[in-house]
Amino acid sequence: MNSLTDMVARLSSLMGQMEETAKEQYNFSSLTLTQMHYLEVISMQGNPKITELAHALKLTKPTVKVAIDKLIEKDYVLKIQSDEDRRSAHLHLTEKGKLINQMHDYAHRRIAEYIGNKLTQEEQHHIIVLLDKIVNNK
Repeated sequence: MNSLTDMVARLSSLMGQMEETAKEQYNFSSLTLTQMHYLEVISMQGNPKITELAHALKLTKPTVKVAIDKLIEKDYVLKIQSDEDRRSAHLHLTEKGKLINQMHDYAHRRIAEYIGNKLTQEEQHHIIVLLDKIVNNK
């Protein structure tokens, strides 16, 4: 199992390096990887409320609110009051936030290309099946 732990650590390090490189290329070095993850989930959730985002991130609402306030301050996120219920607000990415997501997607594509270039088609198929099993609890 130690070799699996070592491989996970090395893969995590490789992915972190590629994401950091992409951040530098796009000149977004003031943003943390956690903040980038928040932006990614907001985009995937389709303008969620803070409660929905907290649920998706498996974090408490106060924790998420603090992080969102910082992203609003940095002009990556907007809170827009709901038309249906004036007591709630939905989170929207600003143009700057959308650009961050594009950069993050670019980093993911680079990582996939790096891995894909090291593997045969058959090996790629196997790793996709295995990762799907892990990620989706199959």
